[in-house]
Amino acid sequence: MSKRAVLEVIALGVEDAVAAQAGGADRLELVTDMAADGLSPSAATVAGIRRAVDISLRVMLRLADGFAAGDVDRLAGVAAGLREAGAEEFVLGFLDADGAVDLAAVERVVGVLDGCPWTFHRAIDRAADRDALRKQLDGMPGLDTYLTAGSADGVDDGLPVLLTEAGRAGEPGYEQRLLVGGGLRLEHVPVLRGAGVDAFHIGGAVRPGGWGEPVSVEAVAEWRAAVDGS
Repeated sequence: MSKRAVLEVIALGVEDAVAAQAGGADRLELVTDMAADGLSPSAATVAGIRRAVDISLRVMLRLADGFAAGDVDRLAGVAAGLREAGAEEFVLGFLDADGAVDLAAVERVVGVLDGCPWTFHRAIDRAADRDALRKQLDGMPGLDTYLTAGSADGVDDGLPVLLTEAGRAGEPGYEQRLLVGGGLRLEHVPVLRGAGVDAFHIGGAVRPGGWGEPVSVEAVAEWRAAVDGS
C-alpha cells in the first residue's frame, strides 16, 4: 500500500483541530452543533482553525438538521463568507422530498465555490437511489469525494454496499473517492482497506468523553496506525 490513506476527523473548534493534527489526521471536517448532525461553523471559527493548523479543512455547508437545502440564497451567502474566511474545501449534500438529489440547490452552491473541491456527504445514505444520484452529479465541478456509511444505519449495515461501490471505482459516477464514515469502527478498517478504500472519516470514535469533550490525540493516533495498516 504505497499511497497513504486519508484520515479525516470532525473538529468543532481549535482545540479539536490541534489534537487531530497532532494525532496524525490528514484533514478536518469543520462543523458545529452535532446535536443537529453537523451544521456550518462560523467564519470566525474557520479562520481561527485555519491559523492553528496546516492540514486540509473541509467546511460543512448546512444550515439546519435534515437533508433539505432550505434557504438556498442564504446558503450561498454562507459559502461565500466561509471562502472569505479562508475555506478552500467544502462538504455539502441536499435531497428533495422524494429522496433524489436537489440538483438546483447543489448547482447554486457549487457555483459560489467556483471550482473548490468538495465532498457530497451522507445525504447519499438517505437517497432513494444511490446510483442515480451519483450519475446525476457526475461531472459536477469540484466534486471529488462521497462520504458514506453505505447505509443510513451506519457501516455495520452498509458494509456490503461499500464493498460493491469500492469495486466500481473508475466507472461513470464512481470516479470520486469513497470516504467511509458513520458508525465506523477499527475492525472495519482492514476489510475496507482490502477492498481498496483509502479514506476514513471519524468523529465520536476519537472522543472518549463524548461530544462534550475534545478530540483525543491518542485516539487519533490509534486510528492513524489502523488505516496505515501498522
